[in-house]
Amino acid sequence: MAFKKLLASLGAGGASVETVLTEVNVVPGGVVQGEVRIQGGSVNQQIEGLSVGLQAKVEVEGGDQEYKQDVEFTKVRLGGAFEVQAGAVHVVPFGLEIPWETPVTMIDGQALRGMNIGVTTELAIARAIDSGDLDPINVHPLPAQKAILDAFVQLGFRFKSADLERGHIRGTRQKLPFYQEVEFFPPAQYRGLNQVELTFVADEHSMDVVLEMDKKPGLFSEGSDTFRSFQVGQHDYQGTDWAAYLNQWLAEVGSKRNWF
Repeated sequence: MAFKKLLASLGAGGASVETVLTEVNVVPGGVVQGEVRIQGGSVNQQIEGLSVGLQAKVEVEGGDQEYKQDVEFTKVRLGGAFEVQAGAVHVVPFGLEIPWETPVTMIDGQALRGMNIGVTTELAIARAIDSGDLDPINVHPLPAQKAILDAFVQLGFRFKSADLERGHIRGTRQKLPFYQEVEFFPPAQYRGLNQVELTFVADEHSMDVVLEMDKKPGLFSEGSDTFRSFQVGQHDYQGTDWAAYLNQWLAEVGSKRNWF
């Protein structure tokens, strides 16, 4: 039996873990609910700890290199230690809060290319950590975020892609160790622009909206970036014509720099 217990602690004949999400569609500030199902193996096993969290694949710049890194940005422990009987099924329900800064992965029912966010499950047995597969979730924009996204579409911008960058944007309410950039191709009337990158940094009250304008390089000049940020309330965003606001700002910045 001792040999069987050792094998079980190493994964042979041991418990298996499956995480089932009740609903994969969520919004920042919401809750993803589900349950962890632990199927007992050939012997009784003492589970030292069980936790669930959220994980994102983030781009990291190190020296002259860029690489992707899995970053767990929230984690919840589900109860204390317990024993799983051989052959028995142990079910642990959970509700995992979605941080307000969680990146958007879906816009108008379409998945954003480059986003990889999901629920992770960790089971600790005999001081060994067994991490399950990532269970993807679909993070839809908050109403205030959707208003800004819709304004870009109304102006003729087209979605290019999105990525997650490790680092911090100064002057914002950012708490997570990374931020999202949603990239747009500009319409013809903004002929001096190469692309526009949009970042949301939200909390329960309002959000920072950060825009980065990437100028097309000319024959005798290199491209350049211009940043702009403003705040949008989560509950009072409806009083502004955001398409007109964005168009006016783009026109002002572009004309000052002779981009358009």
